[in-house]
Amino acid sequence: MKLPRKYPLFSILFVIGLANLSLTSCERSPEKGIEIRGIYGDPKPLWDKGFKLKQLGVNAIFVHSGAINKDMIVRARAEGAQVFAEFATLNGKNYVDTHPEAWAINEHGERVEAASWFMGVCPTEPGFKKYRTDQLRNLLLEYDIDGVWMDYVHWHAQFEDPEPILPETCFCDHCLDDCSKYSNLEIPKGITAQKAEWILNSQNTAWRTWRCKVIYDWTLDFKGIMTQVKPNALLGLYHCPWDDLEFNGARIRILGLDYELLKKTIDVFSPMVYHQRMGRDPLWVQENIEWFSEKLSEGSSNPPKIWPIVQAHNEPGIISAQEFETALKGGLSGKSTGVMMFTTRSIAEDVDKREVMIKLYNQLKEQSGQ
Repeated sequence: MKLPRKYPLFSILFVIGLANLSLTSCERSPEKGIEIRGIYGDPKPLWDKGFKLKQLGVNAIFVHSGAINKDMIVRARAEGAQVFAEFATLNGKNYVDTHPEAWAINEHGERVEAASWFMGVCPTEPGFKKYRTDQLRNLLLEYDIDGVWMDYVHWHAQFEDPEPILPETCFCDHCLDDCSKYSNLEIPKGITAQKAEWILNSQNTAWRTWRCKVIYDWTLDFKGIMTQVKPNALLGLYHCPWDDLEFNGARIRILGLDYELLKKTIDVFSPMVYHQRMGRDPLWVQENIEWFSEKLSEGSSNPPKIWPIVQAHNEPGIISAQEFETALKGGLSGKSTGVMMFTTRSIAEDVDKREVMIKLYNQLKEQSGQ
């Protein structure tokens, strides 16, 4: 298990000193074109304080699909902001309680337990797939939005903690049958635990490859619906920011996130670089985005866009305005062309953090001429 990165004191002081002197190199280069100055969450806490989005330098809001309404869209657009819907894709909370057939099954043949606060779902269960795709189609037909950001797009697990929860799933009949057909495997007869043991011991590579394909297929199906219903809307992805080696390669091995596949369908990647929640130094945000920028560019002349989401929310602990500034600027490093923070309320309730955002966003606004 890879521990959070540590930095020598002199390196931290040096980098923070540079950050205080100016914007990051990407921010000083107008030709890079920072497109998005975003907030995540209902803008109401800011509107209640009398702010307008344009005044704050904000030109995009990212809001849970269930909280979007037509009045919000009209007002946001009037204040110069695009509207993107966050879509909780593979979150099975509540659904699995009334649809037990969609409950993910572990290598012991048992239903998985909720991972911290997250309850995943079996991503191959046909009823759940229809349920979510119907929701997506209805959302696109009802609201004039600029894009949809898929969230919770991974097999059942919890990655937003220093010690993540990484179970082996899913060994239900749907998954075993689908894997068998896709990988041309003849899985031995027996109880679920015996089948899982055989797969993990003798067909591990085929199993991991198939699991990544399942996640990719979700993005492919979503992209197809969006192309049909709202072809100009963007498809974004909130995702785990781990590199290829962290936690023994768990991003691919457990979560099923293969960037080489996903960049075929995703227009914008939004790494969830929540430094404090993950037990990292705020400087890790820049390090991660620079790595991810190179990773996404491998073999691509025109890779997808990168708009990270950084942490402003005080949980766990308190994030200072200085930490938030470091994280926000780090999110604009590498080949990022936008950034947003979690959450709107955290900015509305903290004057110092709000001032950090206003100053940076308006500088970027002046550079872009928008």
